[in-house]
Amino acid sequence: MGFLAPYVLVLAIFVVVPVIIGFGIGLRPQIYRELLADPVFATAAKNTFIYVIVSVNATMVIALILSGFFSLQKRWIGLLLVLFILPWAAPSIPTILSFRVMLNAETGVINQQLFQLFGIMEGPAWLTNANLAFVMAIIVHIWKSLPFWTLTLLTGRLAISGDLYEAASVDGASIWQKFRYITWPSLAKLYMTSTILSAIWTLGDFNSIYLLTGGGPADQTQVLATLGVKYVSNSRLDLGIASILIALPIILPLVVVMMRRLSGGREE
Repeated sequence: MGFLAPYVLVLAIFVVVPVIIGFGIGLRPQIYRELLADPVFATAAKNTFIYVIVSVNATMVIALILSGFFSLQKRWIGLLLVLFILPWAAPSIPTILSFRVMLNAETGVINQQLFQLFGIMEGPAWLTNANLAFVMAIIVHIWKSLPFWTLTLLTGRLAISGDLYEAASVDGASIWQKFRYITWPSLAKLYMTSTILSAIWTLGDFNSIYLLTGGGPADQTQVLATLGVKYVSNSRLDLGIASILIALPIILPLVVVMMRRLSGGREE
């Protein structure tokens, strides 16, 4: 058992101890009373719910469709796949900040193009209008995460035996029938597991909101992840931790379900 000691020590130092400290700071009832009294928290909680539901489902549906496209055996599609992966492979800071520059209402290239192509003098206030800014953050998150989930589902598609499709073609099956009776049954478990994992990651997504909108305008695009960082930057570590811990009742069941699916278990 001696060879396990280094692993146990690393686990204790980097996982167990920080978790214990975090829970110790964030489990005082008065912190949650203060958190719930903050009107920005209500906005962040609502935004987080919408952000996760819309982003995850849109990403997975689009990824499922694109995985079918990229599974076609054509050389040019393979080259296109390489370009498609770049947004996910590139660092978040320069890529998302580039969107921020392009979406600038006065100097951004998007509004400049709207003026040159359609004569629109005043383009949309992409990042200063709360609703538009939130929509743009969702779009940027989808754009950034879509290649990863497309590759994941593409791997699942490529694992399906081609003989099944050939037999279906001989029987006169349509494209929809092939998807319904061959592709989807083979991908369903992978799709659901990926959806759960995507939801967990999206709940903790900080970059898309913070780098694009900074939580503005007037804190109207804050989500729980960015709100926690705002509290910490304002020297309120206790509120920052509490804003994260309050999401555990959602995260933990998702983790349990995902682990059961990965281990071959069935949800009740």
